[in-house]
Amino acid sequence: MNTFTQKSLYAALAGLGAVGAAGTANAVHVNPDGLGQALIYPYFTVREQAAGAAYNSLLSVVNSTSSAKAVKVRFLEGRNSREILDFNLYLSRKDVWTAAIIPTSDGAGIITADKSCTTPPVSTDAANPTRFVNFAYASDPAGGSLDRTREGYIEIIEMGNVTGETAVDITHISGVPLDCASINVPGAGDAQASRDTVLGNGGLFGGITLINVLLGEDFTADATALDNFNTTGPIWFVPGSQFPDLTFSTTQFEVFTGTTVIVGTAPRGIDAVSAALMHRNVYNEFVLDSVTKSGTDWVVTFPTKRFYFTGNTVTGLFQRNFTSTGSCDDVGLTVYDREERTPTTPAGFSPPPPGAAPSALCWEANVVTFNNSNVFASKNIANITTTFQNGWVDLDLVGPPPSAPVHATTHRLGTSAGTFQGLPVIGFAAQSFLNGTLTTGTGASLQSNYGGNFAHKYTPGL
Repeated sequence: MNTFTQKSLYAALAGLGAVGAAGTANAVHVNPDGLGQALIYPYFTVREQAAGAAYNSLLSVVNSTSSAKAVKVRFLEGRNSREILDFNLYLSRKDVWTAAIIPTSDGAGIITADKSCTTPPVSTDAANPTRFVNFAYASDPAGGSLDRTREGYIEIIEMGNVTGETAVDITHISGVPLDCASINVPGAGDAQASRDTVLGNGGLFGGITLINVLLGEDFTADATALDNFNTTGPIWFVPGSQFPDLTFSTTQFEVFTGTTVIVGTAPRGIDAVSAALMHRNVYNEFVLDSVTKSGTDWVVTFPTKRFYFTGNTVTGLFQRNFTSTGSCDDVGLTVYDREERTPTTPAGFSPPPPGAAPSALCWEANVVTFNNSNVFASKNIANITTTFQNGWVDLDLVGPPPSAPVHATTHRLGTSAGTFQGLPVIGFAAQSFLNGTLTTGTGASLQSNYGGNFAHKYTPGL
């Protein structure tokens, strides 16, 4: 059994205990209240569920504090977490920034009607969005098509609070920033922003809406908030830089497990983030009722996976090298109906990934669907076939004894507090119900499609 550094939750809340207030103040953790310095949005998509019926993904980020902020906004495609767009965003006090991810003829892009300053500026024209690019994966084993940009996930990382001239320029007056143009002066604007950025104090939150207007469906997800991500100083970088990223985290982490708080130190910042997100099991429900033509998708995203590879070669925690069919991690899978029954034959994904166990997740933003219902029309899909019309699933991320090739740290993460097991994961479940066109009491036709989403439940990676 692993031995962990633990303390009473009540002592932790009081700022006391073996680690003390200073320890917890410097430890990265998932904030259950949803506020933080780094936000990870589990999924976006602009894929078509039916001909002409594409999703749009509507993004928001809120600065709840009285300090102006500089943040890095980064979009990543879902197969190998390769960056497809990033830029710097400046939020004045109590500010909100919004954008829409929309389909293009060959991929996807973003537009905004928001006034907050970005460098470089983001398009406001739906006919000519700021397009996602494939430069980072053009020679990738899984293919270089721009189609890959149509689904993925998002990071927003606070670079710091903004003071001085930059804060004046980005602050809204009657709803409009004073001078975004000065922020976008090459060289001079960047130099001023760098001088004016100091250590940030968090307080960011956000969410994303996956909406399909023609199908009458709408799913939402909150961003996972990492608090105390950076405690040492500003991490401002020029627009176009791939930094900061999740490796800029402090190496101390904190994990809440019901009645216990575990505090430890990881070898690297990215390992601390992984520890904070580590889970052994993912639990959620599914609905496949034939009467309502319902379907269910689970989003299962591994937001730190890309940092455990050198090129396409896995270096730790995850299981296999990246190939044309992904980097597959063997997992356990148990399906139950609502009456406690489970098949005598272990469940698996169909068809099974080549060279992997019957149940394996191969991408970085995975969509697990049921009976090929594929609510999000994802191409990063793993399908569970079941005769149950409804029930729940235990997805075991420690998994069965993994098949070759593996290394000693497969699904294991060593820290000063002990060895975590499982994988760092975020996500949610989405259920759709397709009643088609109904007739009202007055004889009018009414579309009756609807959907709902549910946060995953977890067991910690202890």
